[in-house]
Amino acid sequence: MSVLVVGISHNSAPVSLLEQVALDRDGVAKLVHDVASCDHVTEATVISTCNRLEVYADVDRFHGSVEELSTLLVDRAGEATETMLPHLYVHYDDGAVSHLFQVAAGLDSMAVGEGQILGQTREALRLGQELGTVGTSLNVLFQQALRVGKRSRAETDIDQAAPSLVTAALARARDEIGEVAGRRVLVLGAGAMAGLSVATVSRLEAGEVVVLNRTPERARRLARRLAREYDARPASLSELGAELAHADVVVTCTGATGVLVTRDMVEAARPDGRPLVLLDLALPHDVDPAVADLPGVTLVNLAELASEVQDSDAGLEVAAVRSIVTQEVAAFLTARRQASVTPTVVALRSMATSVVDAEMTRLGNRLPDLDEAARAEILHTVRRVADKLLHEPTVRVRELANEAGAVSYAAALAELFALDPEAVSAVTRPAVPDDARRGSA
Repeated sequence: MSVLVVGISHNSAPVSLLEQVALDRDGVAKLVHDVASCDHVTEATVISTCNRLEVYADVDRFHGSVEELSTLLVDRAGEATETMLPHLYVHYDDGAVSHLFQVAAGLDSMAVGEGQILGQTREALRLGQELGTVGTSLNVLFQQALRVGKRSRAETDIDQAAPSLVTAALARARDEIGEVAGRRVLVLGAGAMAGLSVATVSRLEAGEVVVLNRTPERARRLARRLAREYDARPASLSELGAELAHADVVVTCTGATGVLVTRDMVEAARPDGRPLVLLDLALPHDVDPAVADLPGVTLVNLAELASEVQDSDAGLEVAAVRSIVTQEVAAFLTARRQASVTPTVVALRSMATSVVDAEMTRLGNRLPDLDEAARAEILHTVRRVADKLLHEPTVRVRELANEAGAVSYAAALAELFALDPEAVSAVTRPAVPDDARRGSA
């Protein structure tokens, strides 16, 4: 069995499309059940956040499973297949392990290092367990991913990466127009990075903070959530042109496909050339690069900040987490490959034991007068011979399992010794009823 991930996130799709696949708790549970009911799926769960929807499944066939899972996500979006498919991504087997570990560690988040994703990963595991769709494979994988996420945060300050990015951007704004205190700031977006930006400029005593989003309700939720500590006003993205006319600093972090802040829009809003700083923290960018040619306008994008942050303490923390994830992925895959040969080794030793027992029975029939002491000595000797003959092959097959390549040494061993496939699979096959395996109520 192999793990398959089919998903969509802020890295692959515009916010408008992510909003179309957003699911409530009942919708997530329904999707998990639908995935678990697919022909080639034995285990399933889903990670669902405002910025990602990812299906995790243990499958026995790649191509058929990809098609089934992709269709389920396309159906949720209510879009034509050709519109949706380019925004889906697929990770399989080793790649799926690496992806989940990066997600849990916060490396794949819009606000790198944010801790909320760890709880969302834990919720995906808990939901799958509750629905009966998570078995040994996904349970082991998700438990290890959670440990990787905890280790990353315990051994590094990865949670400071996103604040450092916002701080570096605002430092550039200060260089252009002076302190943020008393200034009017627009924040485009309603995700983790937007929330962080609102909090940061508010602590710097911005005069007014306006949160704009394509969906006004999301902007209102963010503004209400921060209202207890910060004075933030929500607005619709359709009001952007009017809001630009009075802004001093604009922070964009929507991740939408296509620019939201155009040259014409800025030129119309600022005909007098008053100073305006645009901090584009989105990928892909939200601001048309051509606005930098307008008088009084300063544009700072993610690419310009990347080198600064990379050389900072926050950049070193991100690099440290990447190193941790690389180590953990390698260790997990090594352990999994070694575990994959265990059924073959157990079946081989069981076969050897059966052969020894059969030969001892034959010997007993041919030499009925053999005394018990002699019988015990012969049995001990024969077993030692069998153990010595099998020792080197079983040790080597575990060692060779760690080597990358197309050769399955466990399969070769099973073929050479003519092991019964049923005997091999029975070693790890769970005794779970079919309806429970499918996660049906």
